[in-house]
Amino acid sequence: MPLIPEAVPEHAGGMSDLDELLTANRRFAATDAKDRVPAIPFLPTKQVYLLTCIDPRVDPAALFELDLGDAIVARTVGGRVTDAVLDDLAWISYLHEVKTPDAPWFEFAVMHHTDCGSGLMADPDLRAGFVARGFDDAVLQRTAVTDPARTVPGDVARILDAKTVSGDIAVSGYAYDVATGLVTQVVPPSSRNAAQSG
Repeated sequence: MPLIPEAVPEHAGGMSDLDELLTANRRFAATDAKDRVPAIPFLPTKQVYLLTCIDPRVDPAALFELDLGDAIVARTVGGRVTDAVLDDLAWISYLHEVKTPDAPWFEFAVMHHTDCGSGLMADPDLRAGFVARGFDDAVLQRTAVTDPARTVPGDVARILDAKTVSGDIAVSGYAYDVATGLVTQVVPPSSRNAAQSG
């Protein structure tokens, strides 16, 4: 994975990347896309809550042809389940239980990917410099995604085991291959409540 681009793109008329984004936003605001979103923010149109990596090559909107309002999307380094992810999911599932108890549940999907930059955390020399800045070595080692097929099941299990998260949420796991563009299932959907009643 190249860490430094060969050339920095030139911007027309001296516009920065953010200026270009703001120009694009004005075009977006002139459309009706913002008016075609779910009335309840924690009930996305496609009933999917997706956790994936911050890597710009792994944009769920592009990978799954998602439109505004189709899915709840969370992104972390490596697409790993963190305490913050569990807290957010617990809050959303609580809202679902008390505000929309009769509505169908969304599915939570964990997706890690190949050639992930988090894999650099597996390098002890590189990691040591970051640990010296005040980070926990064991946490960094666990964050590294070098093989999605190995890391996805652990993150799915972490959600299913979280007692603060509703046991009615079905959780599944996937791996995205950045070379082929294909997403494959690693862990089929299951919920804590279904497993306990089965």
